[in-house]
Formats: sequence, structure tokens, C-alpha cells
Amino acid sequence: MPQENPGPPAETPEPLLRVRDLTVAFTQRHRRDQVAVDHLDLDIPQGSTVGLVGESGSGKSVTSLAVLGLLPRRGVRLTGSIRFGGRELLGLSPADLRTIRGKDIAMVFQDPMTCLNPVLTIGTQVTEVLHRHQKLPRGSARERAADLLDQVGIPDPARRLGEYPHQLSGGMRQRALIAIALACRPRLLIADEPTTALDVTIQAQILALLRDLVTDTGTTLLLITHDLGIVAGTCDTVHVMYSGRIVESAPRGPLFADPAHPYTAGLLSSVPRLDAPRGTRLVPVPGSPTDTLPWDNACAFAPRCTRADALCTDRAPHERTEGPRTLRCHHPLSDPAPDPAPDRAPVLAPGPVPPTATGGPNLLPEDVA
Repeated sequence: MPQENPGPPAETPEPLLRVRDLTVAFTQRHRRDQVAVDHLDLDIPQGSTVGLVGESGSGKSVTSLAVLGLLPRRGVRLTGSIRFGGRELLGLSPADLRTIRGKDIAMVFQDPMTCLNPVLTIGTQVTEVLHRHQKLPRGSARERAADLLDQVGIPDPARRLGEYPHQLSGGMRQRALIAIALACRPRLLIADEPTTALDVTIQAQILALLRDLVTDTGTTLLLITHDLGIVAGTCDTVHVMYSGRIVESAPRGPLFADPAHPYTAGLLSSVPRLDAPRGTRLVPVPGSPTDTLPWDNACAFAPRCTRADALCTDRAPHERTEGPRTLRCHHPLSDPAPDPAPDRAPVLAPGPVPPTATGGPNLLPEDVA
């Protein structure tokens, strides 16, 4: 009996956000361009919670500003492709971008005190986005604003609408920013270091709030942070970024249980662990984020990597795929360690790193399983 033709394989749905070959360089006359994002590829599927992790200066925030179209028009060279919901964002007019920002893509910035207007009440700033994108009348917008403040856990929301940012605590200001970002139920929420300068108790509350809101509203979350402990209890997939490129991507569990890139292992080793013996010293990543080589003809991490050899300084590593993981490294930790240079003692131990209790409040190994 002839077999039925199964037909062509089902097409993989396009990610909600697809970034391809994105390069952002800051230009200045008579000076060398400063490349902040270097030929970046990034996919964020619909309904996912994705972490973008790296040290300060790795290009995380610049990437988010490029997605939102918030980079200055002058002094910036921007190339590549950013597609959101199948629509190309690069090249859109400022008016078209304003119809997307706040409605389809929203962002929670690092410092709420500098993001909130100090001379406008919280109510005015929350209702502004409702007026613009949903055309709500004044009374309905104010009721909706009070509901939003209540939703993010601000007590006595009706009274808080008439207060100014300086009258709120740091945690309340951050919650107010989240309320503004979620006012129009965006399809993508970008949270850029949302727990900066908050104590660990408020950090835990903000992270739990983001998790609950994403679950309740179906919003896709991109969480940008330098702390792997924060993404351990929040994100499904983690992208590790260094010098403008993603060097390792993997689901949360495999990444924490068995990091493959020396930089990922270095980030994990440099954060305190709850299960470490008392008095255990932290192992920092050697060098500084400014110690880099151009990605064009070398591995940017080579000057700080104890596994680097001549190959790392002569040729840029290609991206490889190993199961659910993508990796950009000549000598990953899963391979035998190359012989170090005579004047260079290894700092990062090769091989798997056990599940770690890093960073975030009350984070235990089972949180990253």
C-alpha cells in the first residue's frame, strides 16, 4: 500500500523580534568609530522570557535602544535588520516609531528617578500613554491608571496618582515605571537592569512582579542585566553578550549546569554562592571589559581568557551549535584545555560548573534546574 506523502515540513514561526547583523557604532570626526554592537544576531520568540547578560559596556543597553529607535540620529552609524512582528523597524520615520513605542514595545529603564519627569505627577505620566495610544478620556484614563498602580503593588493608588516622583520610594518609582510600560499591554517588554540600586528585598519583589505580570498578560520579556543570579530565577533562555556580540546562548538549566564559554564560567565564578564554604574567595574575570580585540580578525575575549592561544588572536571564532546551545569560542570548556603560555597561569577552571546559587535573593540550586 503506497505511503501518503507527508508534505513539506511545517515552517518555524518567525520570532516576535528578529535582529540580524546589527551594528551600532558611535562616530566622531577625526576619531576612530566606537563599535558598541558588532554584527549581532538575536531571536526572541513570542511568549518567551529571555535574558541578555554581560558586563557593563558589552552593548546590552545600546541594543535595546536600537530596537526602540531611541539612539540619536547624528553621530551614530546603524546597520543591519530589526524585525518586530514581521515588520522592519530600521528606517521607520519617527512618527511611525512613536506609534510602536509604548503600545507594542515598552521598556523599563535602569534608574526611575531619571526616567520619571520630576515636575509631573505620577498620574499624569501614567495616563499620558493611555491618552496617546488608547484615546481614553480623562476620567477613564485616571481610573485605569489607578488600577495599574494597584496591579503593580503600590498601596493607596488613588492618592499616589497625585504625588510626584520624589515623594515615592525607590521601589515604588520602579513599580510606577513598570505600570507605565504595561499600560497598553505591549507585546514585548524590555526591562533594562530593573533592580539597579534596590535592596535585595525590593529586588525580589520586582522580579516576582515581572514574572507574574508576564504570565498574566502573555507579554514577551527581554530582561537585560549583568547579574546571572537574576536571570536564573526569571528567564527561560539566556544570551551571554561580550563586546557587542553574543558568545553563548542556551536554556537556563544547561547554561548554569555546564557553561561552555570561559566568559560565562567567569561570570558564574565571580558571584557569591550560598553553598560555598565560609571565607571562600571570589574568582573575578581577569582584566577589564576594555581589554578587547576587534571581532573582525580575533576573539574579543582573548586578552582576558586563560585558554587563549595564537588561534584566538589570529582568527575570529565562528558560531557553532551544540544541541540547544550556540557558542562562539575556539576552545570551549567542553574541549581539552590548550597549553597556556609560559607566563600565563590558568584562572578559570575548565570543565562543568555545578548549578550555582548566584546573585539573586534567596536563590537556591533548584531555582535553575
